[in-house]
Amino acid sequence: MDTKAVFAALYGVCEENTTFFSGGGKGSQGDAARRLVEAMSSIQEHARSLEPVVSGFAAVYHHFDFDPHIPANGYRSLVKVVRCCLLHIIHKGRYITANRRSIFFRLAHNAGEMEAYCNALCQLRALLYLAQRMLHDNSHGNLFFQDESGLSESFVREYSSMHKGCFYGRCLGFQFTPAIRPSLQTIAIGLVAFGENYKRHQSGIGVAASSFFTSGKYAIDPELRGAEFERITQNLDVHFWKAFWNITETEVLSSLASMTSTTVKVNRALSVPPVPFDLPLAANHRASVTIAPPSAHIGTAPVQMRLISYDLREGQDSETLLSLCRSEGGAISLSLGLKAKRLPSSPCLLLHFHGGGFVAQTSKSHEPYLKSWSQDLGVPILSVDYSLAPEAPFPRALEECFYAYCWALRNHHLLGWTGEKICLAGDSAGGNLSLTTSMRAAAFGVRMPDGIVAAYPATLLTAYASPSRLLTLMDPLLPLSVLSRCLSAYAGNEPQTEKQVEKVSTLSLVRRDTALLLRDFRQGASNWIHSFLDSSRASSSPSEAAEATPGATDAMRKSVSEAAFSSPHADPPVAAEVSEFATRKLSVKSQTCQDLGAHNSKSTFQIAPLISEEDTTEDVNFFLCKDPDPSVLSDLSLVAIPPPAGEEVSESAVSREFPRGFEPLRSEQLAEMRMQSSPVVKDPFCSPLLAPDSLLKGLPPVHIVACALDPMLDDSVMFAKRLRTLDQPVTLCVVDDLPHGFLSLSQLSRETREAANVCVERIRAVFTQEDTPPEPRKHRKLERTDGGLSAFPGEAASLFIGPVEEEEDAVGRGVKVIDEEDLVTVAAQSNTDAGEIGA
Repeated sequence: MDTKAVFAALYGVCEENTTFFSGGGKGSQGDAARRLVEAMSSIQEHARSLEPVVSGFAAVYHHFDFDPHIPANGYRSLVKVVRCCLLHIIHKGRYITANRRSIFFRLAHNAGEMEAYCNALCQLRALLYLAQRMLHDNSHGNLFFQDESGLSESFVREYSSMHKGCFYGRCLGFQFTPAIRPSLQTIAIGLVAFGENYKRHQSGIGVAASSFFTSGKYAIDPELRGAEFERITQNLDVHFWKAFWNITETEVLSSLASMTSTTVKVNRALSVPPVPFDLPLAANHRASVTIAPPSAHIGTAPVQMRLISYDLREGQDSETLLSLCRSEGGAISLSLGLKAKRLPSSPCLLLHFHGGGFVAQTSKSHEPYLKSWSQDLGVPILSVDYSLAPEAPFPRALEECFYAYCWALRNHHLLGWTGEKICLAGDSAGGNLSLTTSMRAAAFGVRMPDGIVAAYPATLLTAYASPSRLLTLMDPLLPLSVLSRCLSAYAGNEPQTEKQVEKVSTLSLVRRDTALLLRDFRQGASNWIHSFLDSSRASSSPSEAAEATPGATDAMRKSVSEAAFSSPHADPPVAAEVSEFATRKLSVKSQTCQDLGAHNSKSTFQIAPLISEEDTTEDVNFFLCKDPDPSVLSDLSLVAIPPPAGEEVSESAVSREFPRGFEPLRSEQLAEMRMQSSPVVKDPFCSPLLAPDSLLKGLPPVHIVACALDPMLDDSVMFAKRLRTLDQPVTLCVVDDLPHGFLSLSQLSRETREAANVCVERIRAVFTQEDTPPEPRKHRKLERTDGGLSAFPGEAASLFIGPVEEEEDAVGRGVKVIDEEDLVTVAAQSNTDAGEIGA
């Protein structure tokens, strides 16, 4: 898009409204008019500083793309969000211009809207300055800063003090497609209402009742919602997020989701006993390796799985499989009692690992789209319910996923599968596990999957800073404080249990819940009515929710390998004289995964080094250092900002991150961010982006589906780059305008459904062995500022990132603004606030 045209339109609309309201024209209402004038003046100030920075990034961010056909990286995403914010301001300004003389015009409301976007633009300005620092410090083509100290530590420090509430109030989800914003607002309202009542009750009925009756005030007061959202995300521990994300596991919500999802013939919850078994080696089928059951942290226990199949197939109703079924409080499968027609076994199987930050959810939360996938692909799906952190940190989940993979290979006849082709798929944390499970299969020398489909995977669990991770400041689903707690829990740095509460009898529990339910009903209803009637609710007192005081963090657990060496359940080695995989697959220098090569007490094999001593640090270094073109360095130097002179720690060190005369908005209370550098997160089986080349070369074809506005985007881009440099087959597709976790939202909008279909096409490509997956279906571009969708005639547009022709005269006419990634309508709406943004 023409950056100058956008900024010119912004200056014009701000100056026009500033002149009107500062001159005491018709409709001026004193304090509200003054607030609006101040907000627009500040917006112009920020815009004048941002214009050269945005233009500079637009000239260089293509150097960090995966390839010219996939224009996506964190720098692009940051600029895209800034442009989107500017376009929202232009739209709002034009709405004010068109309606300011109307008797129905709400000046105070529109002043509040403009103040919110002014605050958001101020914080985005700060993020672009930090991105300029990264551009200077990172080597050519790399998106991650190469250390957890220095710039990474500076970003965490800035995040903990910067104001974030403006992104969770009126501006919530402004960067995403309009179709998904109502869902994000509902999630945010539910979160703050749940957080207000968290730990005030000991059972679900009390929390649910209180949350329901206190949610009204957050629905009608965006400022209060933003402040409470910021408080919750900054201070509550991982157990709160575990409880909130597991709401979808409740019987009521899961039943509602089941009623609206595809009906399948088979939906069985399985509990596989922890029994060791032998599996043939891929290089020599006459030799085998013993697959030991998972044993890390919590000892041996059954591995939980779920079998989903749209059609009933051979073996899925066998007595052996029925003996593995576990009860979920209802019938195992109602449709099986109808004597459905039994189809032959499928030649393909999808092995699925769910997301949830390694700490929450099960396959039950992901059932809706898995059922749809089973119907569309015509294959059975086995989803693994791996153990969750912090009770079962790394490598427990990996052990269970690998055990489930090997069990499926050995027992394919029970799953309605012939054993021919298998694809691993997962989203977010599940994407990480799909990659590391394949890496572990390569290390053991067993059969590899035919392909991997990873949706927005987490490939680097360290605290390294990257431009896309700067988006955690505004992301409603993945704030940095929440992300860091989840990754810390997976690394074993979070306490396993919450502070113990007083035990009470069942009778007293019922009595107390009943009393609290009645009290909350009265208080909640009364507060909702008063807040609805009180026009000055913006100045209402903050909620009285009791803040959870996080307990002292447990000391990091001892390395898993220490227990694995002495455990009889440790995984056996691969025979050095049988398989050549053993000489190159897994580094014995990894202290948390040495159990992969630990001796079994009954084994007669001799362990061989899994990576030779000749392998150097460069083999494990994921930073793609090349000699850049001098012209590229010249272009980058025009945008990059060098670090401040002198790195001594002082009170002024924070302010020196930004130019003199500018300071971002600060939060009233600091976030509790702990920079705990753990060797666990640098293990290649925890962060596959850090895996040595020799280990990645054993991977099957990898298909990555990422989100352009996802804080984890750079994880996907850099991992795809690494595989490409190793000549490994890899594809990268980046969907636009959708948040992290869109698979769980696939039933809520057409955009999320089409993005989920991209994953289906990637999986189908693995099963059909197509060299390149089919192109995604085309559909209309998204309007950024209107409440609905529109198609622009004569334009070939799609949901997916791709080059779009520029139109420079659109802004000047006030009709349309066309971005490189998307089309945005900024035309003024009619005389109504129905389509306003962030209301």
